[in-house]
Amino acid sequence: MGVFSSQSMIQVSYLVVAFLFIVGLKRMSSPVTAASGIRWAGLGMLLATIVTLAFMGASQTNLILVVSAILIGSVLAWVTGKRVAMTDMPQMIALYNGFGGGAAAAIAAVELFRGSEHSLTHLALAVIGGFIGAVSFSGSLIAFGKLQGLITKSIRFAGQKFVNLLILIGTVGLGVVVVFGINDAPPAISLFFALALVLGVAMTLPIGGADMPVVISLYNALTGLAVAFEGFVLDNAAMIIAGTVVGSAGTLLTQLMAKAMNRSLGNVLFANFGEGSSAACAGVNGTQKAIEASDAGVMMAFSQKVIVVPGYGLAVAQAQHKVWELCQLLIERGVTVKFAIHPVAGRMPGHMNVLLAEAGVPYELIADLEEINAEFETTDVALIIGANDVVNPLARTDPSSPIFGMPSLNADKVKNVIVIKRGQGQGFSGIDNALFVLDQTRMLYGDGQAAANQLIQAVKAVE
Repeated sequence: MGVFSSQSMIQVSYLVVAFLFIVGLKRMSSPVTAASGIRWAGLGMLLATIVTLAFMGASQTNLILVVSAILIGSVLAWVTGKRVAMTDMPQMIALYNGFGGGAAAAIAAVELFRGSEHSLTHLALAVIGGFIGAVSFSGSLIAFGKLQGLITKSIRFAGQKFVNLLILIGTVGLGVVVVFGINDAPPAISLFFALALVLGVAMTLPIGGADMPVVISLYNALTGLAVAFEGFVLDNAAMIIAGTVVGSAGTLLTQLMAKAMNRSLGNVLFANFGEGSSAACAGVNGTQKAIEASDAGVMMAFSQKVIVVPGYGLAVAQAQHKVWELCQLLIERGVTVKFAIHPVAGRMPGHMNVLLAEAGVPYELIADLEEINAEFETTDVALIIGANDVVNPLARTDPSSPIFGMPSLNADKVKNVIVIKRGQGQGFSGIDNALFVLDQTRMLYGDGQAAANQLIQAVKAVE
């Protein structure tokens, strides 16, 4: 009866955990409720951890080791989470996601080396989860290295896809050997995981830096899937629930990001796009024309409507507070101000929304691509701050451009365009931007925060 009561309590607790995860994920879908959504999901994970530790039946030594590992990981995550800059958030996500995949692979390894205790089905699930987790672990580390600037070039060679295919076939073959010959093949387990790790590296190294956000999202989904598989192996409902939620959310996000770039997932993984080798496009002719901050400030002060388009450059310059201060001055003068957010602005979805929320920008002033695109034609000034590829009109007009077909913000349809940019370089994808040489576009060169401050002073000087 006691065992039944314990099992019942575990199952009920995991049901509550599932509810908390789902509620948390739902609330994360809106910037207004995202913070509370994280707390709801965190509460669910805390409950799952407490219940698992309370009923795991481990020895005192093992329990001390588990609790110690949790405390060390929690402290490290708290410290790094507090210190990491918003510009480095994608790298941190890649790193933490990789650790999740590595943990799932480690669980699989332990269970496979104890294979005699498991059925054939459990062994197969462990192999699948271990394979996915190992690929996600090594691939995420490469993605981290690329975004952090530790890996500056994509490694490509003739026949690379064929080599990757051979590695995949070898890994799958070893997985079959492990499942059906576990007692006789311990070395095969080690070689299986080694090849899976190599495959993750080999898959990620050729992919350009511009596609890393999509790759990170994909590996996030794979990590969730790996955790779910290992949940079945351990008969742990919390792992199954958490893994399934992460896997499904990551898959949906990956699809949305690929769609926002008009790219298929296969194109992202195998097309070797994003290194800038095709930087110059036939549709870009002309020269960039500079403007002084004083003139740009006057132009904006006497406008009726201004749309601000933030990008990664705003995050690098930490200019969100100054930009909002500028917008408040314009609003006080009767100017209608809105912010336009592209789905892949910055280095990850929601990157710009978080920055603007941090600066105190009201949510009702922030619009996504579908909501704002029709308004550009009736706008007096578009202020582009650090955005590049997402406002490139070649995405609509030049079939030869690598980004042709990608949904873009129609900034080129505005009467006047002011672009705050450090220099005349290209965007993250390495493609020239035709918007920067249009007749109505003027370039305000310099650091984003300094330029925004100059615009503030210019607007204040207007009588």
